[in-house]
Amino acid sequence: MREVSLSLTQTFFLVAREGTYSAAARSLNISYQSVANHVRRLEQLVGERLVVAQRGSKAIRLTARGTSLYQLLEPEFDVMLARLGNLIDKERPVVRIGMPQAIFHYLMPNVLRDFRALHPTVEIICYERDTVLADLVKEGRLDAFLTERYFGEQAVPQHMICSYEPALVYPTKWSGPEDETQVAKWAEGRPFVTHEPGQLLRNVAIDLLTSDGRPPDVAISTSASSSVMRCVEEGLGFAIIPSWCYTKANRRVAIQRLPSAPKIPIYFGEALFLRTNPYVRSLHKLCAKAILAKIAELSEAASPT
Repeated sequence: MREVSLSLTQTFFLVAREGTYSAAARSLNISYQSVANHVRRLEQLVGERLVVAQRGSKAIRLTARGTSLYQLLEPEFDVMLARLGNLIDKERPVVRIGMPQAIFHYLMPNVLRDFRALHPTVEIICYERDTVLADLVKEGRLDAFLTERYFGEQAVPQHMICSYEPALVYPTKWSGPEDETQVAKWAEGRPFVTHEPGQLLRNVAIDLLTSDGRPPDVAISTSASSSVMRCVEEGLGFAIIPSWCYTKANRRVAIQRLPSAPKIPIYFGEALFLRTNPYVRSLHKLCAKAILAKIAELSEAASPT
């Protein structure tokens, strides 16, 4: 088996991406000749020509083998380099996971407890984020994430854990709708608390509550389901949120299932090169277990009133 050289591979990757030896040399802060030497050395290790310098031109052309190698590297090489930089001088392993605030608040404590029991020497860093999770993985700042969004990034594969049913929540001092078919009429004239524009659950809620072509009037919008629930607890309005945000101990909020509403997916994503990492795989399994258990626990609590 040939020995793989990270420095030679990085040089080739930059030459292929930038299209010239000069641009790669500037990125690496080395000489033009050093870049050319690195490429020639990698070609010797591979046993084939990878790059052809155009006579009389600064631009280079990749051979068929060079193109194939670049396409293999391109989806994840930058992410690998970023993670290597973050791991240098670390004395203990670290796993960084991002998720929306509500998922951390309602679902993660059990995951973290079980993970610590399995891997007591591993530090978990949790970032409460939403829209930029895939970008943070590509930049090497996150290893994995939970989200309701599908980003479609080749270098950041996502796996659907489950889909959940949204639920209607409202202050217990209110009387609820007779059944699910009456929710839109019941909501007319009542203050509606929802998520900020652009969030999937806000769009689902507005579609459900639109009556005779008239969408509901939003009284309050905020960024997280936990914040929406807090407003409902304070009697500021009603909302449609993930059913797993409800707890039986919450005496200030009543809940009603919406079984005909569109289901909302929850995805687990990770950097492509970490797909076999034992700590990331443990997180994936534990997140799936915790989320599915929470949804099952609340299926009866959120029964129609």
